[in-house]
Amino acid sequence: MKTAVIGASGYSGGELLRILAGHPDFEVSAISAHSNAGEDVTSIHPFLHAYSGRKFVEVSSIDWKEIDFAFLALPHGESAKISLAIPKNIKIVDLGADFRLENPQMWEKYYGGDHAGTWPYGLPELFREHIVGAKRVANPGCYATAIALSVAPVASFIDTDIVVVAASGTTGAGRSAKINLLGSEVIGSLTSYKFGGVHQHTPEIEETICSISGQNMRVSFTPILAPMPRGILSTTTARLANWISTKEMHGMVSEYFRNEQFVTVLPLGQMPQTNAVYGTNRVHLQVACDEHTQRVIISAAIDNLGKGAAGQAIQNANLMCGFAESTGLSA
Repeated sequence: MKTAVIGASGYSGGELLRILAGHPDFEVSAISAHSNAGEDVTSIHPFLHAYSGRKFVEVSSIDWKEIDFAFLALPHGESAKISLAIPKNIKIVDLGADFRLENPQMWEKYYGGDHAGTWPYGLPELFREHIVGAKRVANPGCYATAIALSVAPVASFIDTDIVVVAASGTTGAGRSAKINLLGSEVIGSLTSYKFGGVHQHTPEIEETICSISGQNMRVSFTPILAPMPRGILSTTTARLANWISTKEMHGMVSEYFRNEQFVTVLPLGQMPQTNAVYGTNRVHLQVACDEHTQRVIISAAIDNLGKGAAGQAIQNANLMCGFAESTGLSA
């Protein structure tokens, strides 16, 4: 598959290029980055030796007749514009937010501007049947991935009020220079941000878990900026409708994901940690039931650039094109 990566100078774009360099079925034919057009790929991503001598190009210079597949790794609002210029026969995975939400009012509230529409939601473990053979797929947000996979196996056992606290590495904020993301500001410090129901992944999380559960669920979400470059650790809690022991719940969650090659429910007593999933498309989960508060707690670890972005985009692309789902994702 002749492949274009649009927005390739960002962290997710660089991770896409890294994975695609070892993928047997996708050949990177166009590497686009508007503000870095004309620069060497390795000047921005020095670890990508497979692309030595290649340069970033403008989107306008891509000959779409020579492209079979496109990955869009762009800020919200940009994918919708660019996708209009891409011929309909070309398959697309959008790593941005533009096509994730079903509710136009929620888009306007959390992102602003006009709602571009909705593409199939690319969380394979929950919506695989909608992804297989699809032409265009919206890759989930990183937080939304960790939280939806935490809630899905317990949705039928819990109340509709869900509380989430999740920490993310700094690459989740993108590559733009910001004072609060300087190493001197971040190292040795934790800080909450966009809490109180204003984080843009909140409606995405709610739409996803409502779709899974068939109930009108609400999420109180507090994100935390962690002093590390990549990784997400989320803790999701909800009140149990009826008491279930930790051992019983662990067994049910394990059974739910029994056939999922990228999701591991860890043995009881072992906790998820971000460095165990670094650079992979994997999810590590652990579950416990608190008898004192009658709540279930699910801890999840993912790499925000892997399962939270580029890895999952490749997983979706494999499904869309009829390749084995794990192709190129053996790390």
